[in-house]
Order: sequence, then structure tokens, then C-alpha cells
Amino acid sequence: MGKAYLSGLDRNKANFAALTPLSFLSRAADVFPHRTSIVYGDRRYNWGQTFERCRRIASALQKRGIGKGDTVAAILPNIPEMLELHFAVPMSGGVLNTLNTRLDAEAIAFMLDHGEAKVLFTDREFTRIVEKALTLLKGPKPLVVDIDDSLFEGGRLLGEIDYEALLAEGDADFESLPPDDEWDAIALNYTSGTTGNPKGVVYHHRGAYLNAINNIVSWGMPPHSVYLWTLPMFHCNGWCFPWTVAANAGVNVCLRRIDPKSVFDLIRAEKVSHFCGAPIVHGMLINADPAIQSGISHQVSALIAGAAPPASIIEGMERLGISITHVYGLTETYGPASVCSKQGEWESESLARRAELNARQGVRSLLQEGIDVIDTTHFTPVPHDGQTMGEIVFRGNIVMKGYLKNERATQECFAGGWFRTGDLAVIDPDGYIKIKDRSKDVIISGGENISSIEVEDVLYRHKDVLAAAVVAAPDEKWGEVPCAFLELREGAHPSQEEFLEFCRAHMARFKVPKKFIFGPLPKTSTGKIQKFILREAARATDAIG
Repeated sequence: MGKAYLSGLDRNKANFAALTPLSFLSRAADVFPHRTSIVYGDRRYNWGQTFERCRRIASALQKRGIGKGDTVAAILPNIPEMLELHFAVPMSGGVLNTLNTRLDAEAIAFMLDHGEAKVLFTDREFTRIVEKALTLLKGPKPLVVDIDDSLFEGGRLLGEIDYEALLAEGDADFESLPPDDEWDAIALNYTSGTTGNPKGVVYHHRGAYLNAINNIVSWGMPPHSVYLWTLPMFHCNGWCFPWTVAANAGVNVCLRRIDPKSVFDLIRAEKVSHFCGAPIVHGMLINADPAIQSGISHQVSALIAGAAPPASIIEGMERLGISITHVYGLTETYGPASVCSKQGEWESESLARRAELNARQGVRSLLQEGIDVIDTTHFTPVPHDGQTMGEIVFRGNIVMKGYLKNERATQECFAGGWFRTGDLAVIDPDGYIKIKDRSKDVIISGGENISSIEVEDVLYRHKDVLAAAVVAAPDEKWGEVPCAFLELREGAHPSQEEFLEFCRAHMARFKVPKKFIFGPLPKTSTGKIQKFILREAARATDAIG
């Protein structure tokens, strides 16, 4: 009897369609053609106009030879054209490769060569880097298309054609190429590896579709939310939010460069309801002039992600009246793939305790199949005791296809049937995961394991600290000891002794950094502190006196 359900019940055009986020755009244009889709300076588009512009660019790319599986690269800030390319490139059959705007020319050249980009969209702001990168290419030079943004002064045009001229070549009634298979590639993102060449992470249509919806469900976004682009779109395709906002028929408020005044001004003027960012972005807002923070009378929600955002950041945002949700993920998981889902009983806790609970990496998001912490020796789950450390692993549809042209690395990261993150964590008794460190960042001092993140969380609670990073420094007696690098508030001049006493009052003596080094911390374009640079500084002979 059971086999009857298999007989003659096959997939066909009436009952099956490959999942793709391209369907979100066409629906938004069909159902809400006159609702605002994009705001940028004086530019305003609605969903009908955005759909037409994307179709024209897709058509023009096809006429220029772009087809199934061809790479189209973009090095752009958070401007409307970058949003459009998230739809136009896959509509043409191509694969979108968004490039980190803070990388050097050598890295950009490697990515263009490795991904075999046939077209490169660029902005005048990146003239120097792109011009040099093009001279370093080992393979064929891509067609260069300029975006001539009137809100940026400087630089020069490098391309054979500009964006609007290319758009004019396309057909407004172009029919999008659906993927043959939802497993087909939609995007290529490069990791920001600190040693060797970065790895090319390949996303598929299915994962992009599911994580876009995941963002709405896990965050509880109401229809037509107003989303401010404080998160770089080049970073994990903006955590899939270009596709999310289309699914939501919301508003994309584009922001070319982040500064606290612009963020608060746009929140007030455009009634922004949602934005995302790394802890450094939230820290900028918390520490902004109180005069520019005031006047927000509507509900604002923000996602924060980082290896372990300090509880003080979450607490500070709550004091501003901005509701924070903590998410966790990696480039390989399309951005966020776990969420610190809030429990009702947490509301009765103190603000400090709520911040501590919300700072955890949490549980799997709704559309991610699995997350766990495993003992890497036996590949078994660790107990839920909040003490036993293991490696965080993911499994499900919101995990990359693999690394482009790197079969060995792909097999290694999928060993055991899970994606291995390299992040070390514990599971609390309530089932919530909390990162303790990256495997390479654990400090082993005299045989004791010290979590750099745990020490940093204490340092962030000092009133003068804007940013903190703790790394291992060599020590003749202990092998290695913690060394703290601190970025301080303007006008603050605390002493080494003050920080020593502060740390001794809040942690075990063996965890206290042996030296505190003050100054700006090196950061990536997404706000992550570049610990590999600090490790080199800590190894210097005068790092630990």
C-alpha cells in the first residue's frame, strides 16, 4: 500500500519549482509595484521600477555574453546598483561575486582571476585599487562597467561603459532565466583568510531563498519593513538581506558610508525599522553624541553578529531604546544561521543579566537543520553543562555548496557530515550555545586554557574602553600569556595599573593580561578586529615588558 504514494506522482511544472530568491522580486513588482523599494539621497524607486531595471541589466549582460555559471564581480558600496545586481546577475544566469571594498589590489586581482570574472562593476571611489588590480591579472581582463555616483566626488571612470548606458542596452520585458536546479550557484563570496589565499565560498539558489525567508521569520519582520544598509552588501551578500527585503516588499535605505549622524538622521527621516551590523557599528552608535541620538519615537530593531559581541554592547543599545537580537554564522553559512531566540522569562531579569543571556550564539534558526557543539577527538556532542568546550558545527540547507576549485578544503570542512566552523563553544543547560573562542585564539598559559573572548568581555565593561582584543604573547615562564590591546574613548588616559586592578577584581588572576597596549585597533571592513596583526605585535620583543 505504501508504494502507491510513489506511483505516477512525479514532479512536473504544475507542482514543482526550483527555489530561487528571484521569485521575490517578481512578486513584489506584481503585488506592490508602487511601494517604495529603494531610497538613496534624492533617488527613489518603487518595486515596479526596480524590477524593470534589474530585467534590463540582466538582458544587457546576456547580450554581452553572460550565461549560465559565468561570474560577474562587483566592488561597490551600499548603493542602489549593488542591490539591483543581486537580482540582475542571477536573472542572466550568472553568478554574483561581491568584492570586499577594503581589500588591496593583489587580493582583488586574485579573486577576479580565481573566479574567472567576465564582467566587473566598479565605483569611482575604488579607482586606485581596481586600476592596479587590473594590471595584475593573469587571466583575461573582464568587461569593466562604471557606476558614476553623484554622491561621491573624486576618482575617475575606468570602464568601457557606464551602468546606465549598459542598462539602456537591455530589454524591459526580459524573461529571467530560472535555475535548472535550485542547487545551481547564485553567488561567490571570498573568505577574509589571514594566511594564504582566500577561499571562494559558493552559494546556491536554494540556500539564498531559505536564508532570505529565515531572516524574516527569525527576526519577526512585519511586512514592508524599512531596512537601513549599515551592513556591507559585499559581506555574505548582506546576510541575504537584498533578497529578504524583496520578499518582505520592504524599503532598502541605502547608505554609502557609515557615520553615526547619518544613521540616526536616516532612522528618524525614513522611519527605519531594522538594521544590522557588527559590534563595532553598534559601539559607534552607543558612543555617539547624545544630541544626535535623540528624537527616535518609533520601534527600531537591530541584529548584531560577531564571534561574541560583548554584553555591554547589547546593554548599551537597549538603553538607546533599540531592540537587539544576536545572530551567529559565517560566510560558509550565508551569514546568520543561528539566533539567540529570546525567552519570555528573560524579561524579568535585570538589564545586565538580559544582555548576558542575549550575547550567546543561541540555537539553530528555523530553516537551518542542525547546530551542535562536538568533541573534536571523538566527534560526539558535548554535555549541556556550560563548561565542556567543543567545536560548533552546522548542518542543513543554509550551508554553502563548498569552496570553489578547492576540493580538499571542502572535504575537510564537511568531515563527519557537519560543517566545521573552527569556533570553540560550550552548551548551557538550556541548550543555548556560547562561543568561548576561535580554536586559534585560545591562550594556553602554564597548561591552563584562557578564553580571549571571556577576558575581552570584562574589558568592555570598563567605562573608557571602545574596543578590546586579547591575544597570546610569548612568555619564558608560562609559555604564553594574555596581552590586551585597547582602543579608548577620546580624552581617556587610564594607567596600566588601573586596568590591572580592574581585571583582578573581575576574573581569576591567571587570566589577567600581563600588559595593556593602547591605540586604534586594526579592523576589517565589516568591523571585525584583525587579531592576526595584533598577534604579530604581541610577539615583538617589547610587547610584554
